[in-house]
Amino acid sequence: MAATQVKPCLVLVLIFLSLVLASAASKNRIRSLNIIKEVNRRGPYIGLITVFSTEENAFFSIGSFRPDPTHPFIDLSGRRFRIGKVHGRNVIYVRCGIGMINAAAATQQMLDLFDIKGIIHFGIAGNINNSMSIGDVTIPKQVADTGIWDWVNTEATVDSADVAQLDIGSYNVPKGNETNLLGHIGYSKEQFYSESGEPNIAQSLLWAKISPHWLQLASKLEGMKLEQCVNSSLCLPQKPKLVVGLSASTANIFVDNAAYRDFLFQKFEVSSADMESAAVVMTSLSNGFPVIVIRGLSDLAGKQQGENAVSKLGSLAALNTAKAVLGFIESLPLRGC
Repeated sequence: MAATQVKPCLVLVLIFLSLVLASAASKNRIRSLNIIKEVNRRGPYIGLITVFSTEENAFFSIGSFRPDPTHPFIDLSGRRFRIGKVHGRNVIYVRCGIGMINAAAATQQMLDLFDIKGIIHFGIAGNINNSMSIGDVTIPKQVADTGIWDWVNTEATVDSADVAQLDIGSYNVPKGNETNLLGHIGYSKEQFYSESGEPNIAQSLLWAKISPHWLQLASKLEGMKLEQCVNSSLCLPQKPKLVVGLSASTANIFVDNAAYRDFLFQKFEVSSADMESAAVVMTSLSNGFPVIVIRGLSDLAGKQQGENAVSKLGSLAALNTAKAVLGFIESLPLRGC
């Protein structure tokens, strides 16, 4: 009898606790939205989106970011949006987290809630182009999502509309009849929705283009001095360079495989591979905002002998990226984009 009386009481307690937590969460959100309204009155802002702590630490270590004295940050959906100034320009910074879903979610949230005039996305990336080196910075003219696959059986054929095909059997060792049960992978285009297009009608898109006027501004950064050494005992063999106008690849894949690296370069002619850029670019363009990508090359994406260099040289690539970002922000007019 006592047990049967305890169960309804326990249910009531759980319901009460749920209501209390929901009420607290609702109050916190209302408070955050009120702060956002106040912050937006001092806008517009340049949105800065990076990915993980190495890149974040490099950016803030330079000391150019000046936090807002009243509202230095707002916490939303588990992310911290930092409000401040860089070179006299209003900025809002967020670390989105690894992968395309995180990148798209953080970008959309920033565009929806804050008074943003454009997005600068930055971080490190794998080097796919043999004419580039670790430590170099690339500001691509276009980014492709190379992670939309049609994966078919050995005896099947990929869709004729696919932009590239990877025959897994071609990579058999030793080479034989080039038959492999993993079959073929066809690379499909993205479906791109935008404010400038017809509602509910997607455009097939391979290359998401960086905003031309921002890319032109970025071209003035070529020749800027970048760091060559991590410390006194670890330096790159050559001075890093900044290159504007190449192509980049994005997928939810960390590329650390020489054969796949070569495939990406041969089929798509990309110079870098990362896991977020296409998502940030497509989300920004879909909403009608200018966007640019700045990526420092941290490793050879599998071309190296032995261990991937990102653990040793990732911080240097991130620092060079941050320097390029600050240089680009300084080149922006104080008013307008």
